[in-house]
Amino acid sequence: MEVYLRLPVWPDVHATLRKLKESGIRLAFLSNFTRKMLDDNVRHAGLESYFEEYLTTDNVRAFKPDTRSYQMGTRHFAVSVDEIVFAAFAAWDVAGAKRFGYPVYWCNRLGQLPEELGATADRTAADLSELPNFAGLK
Repeated sequence: MEVYLRLPVWPDVHATLRKLKESGIRLAFLSNFTRKMLDDNVRHAGLESYFEEYLTTDNVRAFKPDTRSYQMGTRHFAVSVDEIVFAAFAAWDVAGAKRFGYPVYWCNRLGQLPEELGATADRTAADLSELPNFAGLK
């Protein structure tokens, strides 16, 4: 289980997050990980300066894809669902976030097949490099 406290960061992550942050995009994690797991991973990967909050499902006692977990994003940022771009990394999370109403970017690094749950990503890519364009940045 110790490996879940120091997950490696993908090569495109820092550049993409830097571009988003420098463009004024507010960033937060929304994860089923505990706060300690998120703190340790973010620190290990050197990502501390990018995220204003780590939204853990522990806060609502409901794992994704439960609606209460996705509601944390709209509550934290005090915006409507269409004002948030949700970057998903698993097929089931795509379906949960899309059903909640978020515009969804699926970073499908492993080439997974979409879930057959009646909801698909608005954009799918193999990494995060297209996320800034999807979020409306040039």
